[in-house]
Amino acid sequence: MIIGCDFGITNTDVVLRKADGSERFFSFASNQVNGEISAIIDLLDNNIDVATINKIYVTGGKSSDLPKKFLKKEIFHVNEIFAIGNGARKIYQFQDNALIVSTGSGTTCVTYKDGDCALLGGISIGGGTLDGMSSLILDSISPTELDNLANNGDLKKTDLKIGDVVNQIGNLSNDVTAVNLGKLKRSDNFSDGDIALAICNMVGEVIGTVAYLNAFLLGTSEVYFVGRTSLLSNVRIGIEKRLEIAGINGCFGKNIEYANAIGCISD
Repeated sequence: MIIGCDFGITNTDVVLRKADGSERFFSFASNQVNGEISAIIDLLDNNIDVATINKIYVTGGKSSDLPKKFLKKEIFHVNEIFAIGNGARKIYQFQDNALIVSTGSGTTCVTYKDGDCALLGGISIGGGTLDGMSSLILDSISPTELDNLANNGDLKKTDLKIGDVVNQIGNLSNDVTAVNLGKLKRSDNFSDGDIALAICNMVGEVIGTVAYLNAFLLGTSEVYFVGRTSLLSNVRIGIEKRLEIAGINGCFGKNIEYANAIGCISD
């Protein structure tokens, strides 16, 4: 059995790969794991027989501080940028020249070309932003709870649209967001659901904008998303709205929240 571990800021994701190639996926709060392989093994409990472990691959967080062996099993330390790109390649089966956007606590843009993965850049907006803002404004609910609450929201109560502030900007629709949260200064006619939607939408629009700008730089019309944040439906809608403006296609595959853990395992 092979183990792949991605030590994220919020979540630690684990892939167990058996000899037949089948995989099982697990996720734990990172404060439960505290960056330790032994804690992961304890949390997996009956899901794993330590004697069957052949190799352990780790990436993310402070994983480079881990020892080279655990219970006499070799630990392979994998660069996180490679894990992002390689995980996306395995999930989406693209052949070459791809733009990957990793949506975790923050957001990272990676290019995969000729078998190599390179960092294009990133932004400090992502799932951690959802955590922080929901804690500050809505009394600390999880991103999933925030996304569910957002289903009852109305962006017309919170955001200024282009049509609200100008007559026309180029070919942009009047319904495109001009100012996220722009109506809140002069109005108290909003619900928690409205605020939740505004936060999710803002994070999604920022991620989508960064994604399409990098797509323009690379001359590609597709972006491959990985990471847990882009699984949130109202964040994804915000991402897709921005991509649509630019004529860029966003790809959202299966098991993308485990991409780094999948990608850190060598072929």
